[in-house]
Amino acid sequence: MNTTPRGLFALSITFITAAALATACGKKNESKPAEAKKPAAAAGENAIAKQAAEAKKAGAEAGKAADPAAATPPAANPTAANPTAANPAAAAAKPAAGKGFDSVDWNDDKAIMARAKGPGGLPAPADVAAPPADATKTPSGLMSKVLKKGTGDKHPGPRDVVKCHYIGWQTDGTNFDASYKHGNPLEFGLNQVISGWTEGLQLMVVGEKRRFWIPEKLAYQGRDPKGMLVFDVELLGFKPAPKPPEAPKNLTAPPKDATREKSGLAWKILKKGTGTKKPTLQNVVKLDLDGWTSTGQLLDSSKMRGQPAVFPLGQAPMQGWKDGIQMMVEGEKRRFWIPEELALKGRPGAPQGMLVFDFELKQIVQ
Repeated sequence: MNTTPRGLFALSITFITAAALATACGKKNESKPAEAKKPAAAAGENAIAKQAAEAKKAGAEAGKAADPAAATPPAANPTAANPTAANPAAAAAKPAAGKGFDSVDWNDDKAIMARAKGPGGLPAPADVAAPPADATKTPSGLMSKVLKKGTGDKHPGPRDVVKCHYIGWQTDGTNFDASYKHGNPLEFGLNQVISGWTEGLQLMVVGEKRRFWIPEKLAYQGRDPKGMLVFDVELLGFKPAPKPPEAPKNLTAPPKDATREKSGLAWKILKKGTGTKKPTLQNVVKLDLDGWTSTGQLLDSSKMRGQPAVFPLGQAPMQGWKDGIQMMVEGEKRRFWIPEELALKGRPGAPQGMLVFDFELKQIVQ
C-alpha cells in the first residue's frame, strides 16, 4: 500500500521492500499488507545465504515491474502498497456473495485457510458492491462498518506495527487476497501500506473486526487491483513504532568537510568500518539506512521497519545509492548527500531535490 509519508518505501525501494517482505514472510506473502515477520536474528550463514538468494529473486521480479516509483511494495497487498495480484482462480470462478467474516467458522483456522486457497477464495459480503447506509464515512472518503466490537481501548498510531487478519475483494466479488492464504496473521507498519489502511486501522481497537470500503484514491490509484476495494480486517494486536531517527542539520547542502565527487555526490564518514572489501554491483548487501528529503521529511528507516534492508546493489533505486555504497566497507557508517540527478528526478510522485541518506553497511552477503 502506498504509505502516508509517500516515501521511499512506497516510491522507490520496490525491490528492497519485496526482498524484505519475501524474507520476512518466507515468500508466502507476495501481496501482503506490510512487512510481516522479521527473519530470525541468529539464523546463521545458511539463512543469510537463503536471504540473499531471495533478495536477488525479489529484486529481479521487482525490476521487471515498471518504474520503481510507480510500483509499490509488493504488488497487491495492503502493506505492500499494492495488495497482490488477484487470485488466478477467482476470475474464472467468482464467489457467490456471502457474509465475509460471518460466512465461515472463524474458530477453524485450517478450514479458513483451505477455503482461502481454493477456487474463488473466500466469499464476498452481500454489500461488496457499495457501502450500506449505516456505514460511517471519514472526510477522506473512507467508509467503514464495525462487524464486531473490540476488547481494547487504545488505537494504533500512524507508524505503529499492527498484527491482523484480512480479506480483500474487488467490488465484483473477486477475492484477490487474504492473510489466510499465507497461513498466518500479518504484521506491518501502518506507514507502509495504502493510505486507506493507514487511516482505517487507526480507527480500530484490538479484537475489533471492521469492514472497509476504500475508494481508489486511497488504494492503488489506477494500479491493479483497480477501483474501490473492500476489506474485512481483524486487528489482533499492535506495538508502538520505534522513535524516528533525528534528521541531520545539513539537509539542504553538504557541509564544508564533506568530500565531493565529480558526479555531485557528497559524503562524510560517520564511523570507520572494520572490513577491507567493498561491494560491487553484483553483490547483495545488507545495511541499515535512514533517509530524508531536504525539508526534513523522513523517507525511510530500516530500524523503524525492524530489520536491515537486503537487496542486490545493482538494482538499487537510484544511482546515488549504487555509487555511494560501492565506496564503503563492512562496519562503516557514511552519510551521503545525493543530488537530484542521482536520486529520483522526474519520477512521478517521488520526492524531488537533494536527498540525504545514512548507510551502515552490515554485510556483503554475496
